[in-house]
Amino acid sequence: MSRAGTGQADSLFDDAAAEAEQAAAPLAVRMRPRSLDEVVGQRHLTRDGSPLRKLAEHDAAMSVLLWGPPGTGKTTLAYVVSQVTRRRFVELSAVMSGVKDVRAAIDEARGQLAMRGTQTVLFIDEVHRFNKGQQDALLPAVENRWVSFIGATTENPFFSVVSPLLSRSLMLTLQPLTDADIELVIDRAIADGRGLAGAVTLAGDARAHLVRLAGGDARRALTYLEAAALGLAEGAEVTVEVLERAVDRAMVRYDRAGDQHYDVISAFIKSLRGSDADAALHYLARMIEAGEDPRFIARRLIVHASEDVGLADPTALQAAVAAAQAVEFVGLPEARLNLAQATIHIALAPKSNAVATAIISAAADVQAGIGGAVPAHLRDASYRGAAKLGHGKGYVYPHDDPAGIVAQQYAPDAVSGKQYYQPSAHGLEARYAERSQRIRRTLGLAARPEPPGRAADEPAVQDGPPQDGPPQDGPPQDGPPQDGPPQDEG
Repeated sequence: MSRAGTGQADSLFDDAAAEAEQAAAPLAVRMRPRSLDEVVGQRHLTRDGSPLRKLAEHDAAMSVLLWGPPGTGKTTLAYVVSQVTRRRFVELSAVMSGVKDVRAAIDEARGQLAMRGTQTVLFIDEVHRFNKGQQDALLPAVENRWVSFIGATTENPFFSVVSPLLSRSLMLTLQPLTDADIELVIDRAIADGRGLAGAVTLAGDARAHLVRLAGGDARRALTYLEAAALGLAEGAEVTVEVLERAVDRAMVRYDRAGDQHYDVISAFIKSLRGSDADAALHYLARMIEAGEDPRFIARRLIVHASEDVGLADPTALQAAVAAAQAVEFVGLPEARLNLAQATIHIALAPKSNAVATAIISAAADVQAGIGGAVPAHLRDASYRGAAKLGHGKGYVYPHDDPAGIVAQQYAPDAVSGKQYYQPSAHGLEARYAERSQRIRRTLGLAARPEPPGRAADEPAVQDGPPQDGPPQDGPPQDGPPQDGPPQDEG
């Protein structure tokens, strides 16, 4: 056989091998976009004039960090950029690779650049899993543009990527895919020749269920679709039952845009308020399994930590805020543990709506026009001429008094003596109630009424001199018991 004939045979063999490999690849890989215009979602990154499109279209050397939730297209964007710019695409996973692998990839890229002028896209998935030393190994290649580096991370790069690498890279943030985006991905995979090529159809309710199961993750949607279609006859329909058997996940009857959304979140909130941790956990799980945005759940926890618990357990707000931060930092499915912890904390905490009642009452007076002038001794006296207006005259600096509190008027005349904040006797707020009573007495204000919720046989707070600081920090001494309802709730 001639040399030319041998070369032609080798080429045909390579093409056949590539086709076989493509056919055996997972559906999510087969459906990977081939251009920026085929990318679903992330229009802020792929539209005309965007930084990523400029880098791709002008074939510029680049260093990019892609930050976003799983399944939003980080690997896809890196692959597409390499195809558009006709560069070698080398993919490493920070989970499986070390410094040796990184250096080997860089050395090979330098060789290709020197001998053939071929540039390389070095894509490192989950780059946040590299330690400082491993990330530092990338710096010479990034600095000298031996490779076009693209790193993908689900964690905030400002916390997970070393500063030298961060400062040398363009950081692009990917947004969670919408339900409409996932539907487009599914429909395309069913019809496209690279995908299922119309071999199966998808029932309407199964399609909606698949979208919910995906939770904004395109890769998960295609993986579940492929599993459901496996073994079905030509022209068969993927039903809810088929999908449930394939992925072992029952359909959750929950419409994020309909009544179920409002009914379930209402029941969740009322279970928290009613101190039923188990019921609250049920509704939490129901929302998560149905694909509810975890940030929405976290926001409700933050609100109700103040609305229904307040100063009866100030640590409830800390727990809710920490859970919200965990949702952003960790993401689902792991962050469901953080949401569950905050849910249990808020449900079992002693309850008080005194904070909510206080701001609602104060706002009502302001909206009704009840206000009046700021007392002259409290007005700003820092500018020239303020003294002539009497601003600041007679103001007593509380820190000059041994008790730290002095008798002077702070509220405008129209609301002086009003008590918006009326603490309960629940949990730590009992200490605030005592403190509040002593301060009002020192300020010469009327004694406050008995706090709502006090048991008939509970002794009133004893009088005494003002304390030197706010109530002590720490968990409630009468916190939720191991068995039964919180004992301080009567």
